[in-house]
Amino acid sequence: MSKQITTIPATENQSIKRLKIAAYCRVSTEYEEQRQSLKSQVSYYTQKICDNPAWDFAGIYAEQESGTRIDNRDEIQRLMEDCRNGKVDLILMKSLSRFGRNTLDVLIMLDELSKLNVVVYFETEDIYSNDPRVKKYITMAAAAYQEESRQKSEAIKWGIQQSSYHGHVKLNHSQFLGYGRNNNGNLVVIEEEAKIVRLIYDLFLQGYGCRKIKKHLEDHDIRTVTGKEQWSTSTIDQILSNEKYIGRNITPKTHTPDFLTGKQKENRGQTDVIIIENSHQAIISQEMFDAVQNLKGNIKTTK
Repeated sequence: MSKQITTIPATENQSIKRLKIAAYCRVSTEYEEQRQSLKSQVSYYTQKICDNPAWDFAGIYAEQESGTRIDNRDEIQRLMEDCRNGKVDLILMKSLSRFGRNTLDVLIMLDELSKLNVVVYFETEDIYSNDPRVKKYITMAAAAYQEESRQKSEAIKWGIQQSSYHGHVKLNHSQFLGYGRNNNGNLVVIEEEAKIVRLIYDLFLQGYGCRKIKKHLEDHDIRTVTGKEQWSTSTIDQILSNEKYIGRNITPKTHTPDFLTGKQKENRGQTDVIIIENSHQAIISQEMFDAVQNLKGNIKTTK
């Protein structure tokens, strides 16, 4: 009897699964050369992914943010969420430092990605995150990047402190009512704005509270330093408390205990306080300023 052979066709798709590929690009400053670098990274990875017939383009995640924190980096958060939703299989990245400089954050993210079966390829280091040796390597490399960030943070603090020791005043005058800077970089009074500062002090001494001052300014179409029609009572209160209006500069009022979080706290002796008298032209007299502070103190104690 002859053999009978029956073939049952495959019912499942035998084609190779196409990988969903994304890329994460980041620069940490807004300098022109860095912006160009970010554009170059985006262009490079877009073409690299689209040119590979075995890959599906899953998106480019690009941002200009510090690498020491992930909670303020929208794109890395969006990437992680897309990974959780199964939209990404492989992430391409220029280097480990682009992922982050906080060792713990990097390891936590990589551990979560591993559980999601998502792999990261660091091009500069030529290493995949699922390599058995990678955890030790990443711990060492990320720690080095973290130390580099710490040293930069300390250098910036030192520079600001030395500048203060020499009497230089750091002030974001574009957000500070009453002052601008001349061609030499020195603080100068903008008289039109200074009139508003004096008016706020006068009204307070006449018995106006911050809410009533706010209404007066808005009723008379007096704009804020940024041109807004609406004033906030907190802004008015800060104007009434700011010693820079009598030509005095006190710095630093805050300190940053942890450069990784970047969160500032009130300086209560943790850092040298430098007081510079007559550092710039005053708008308010010492007598008026003291009268306002005394009145503010009395108001607080009677509440």
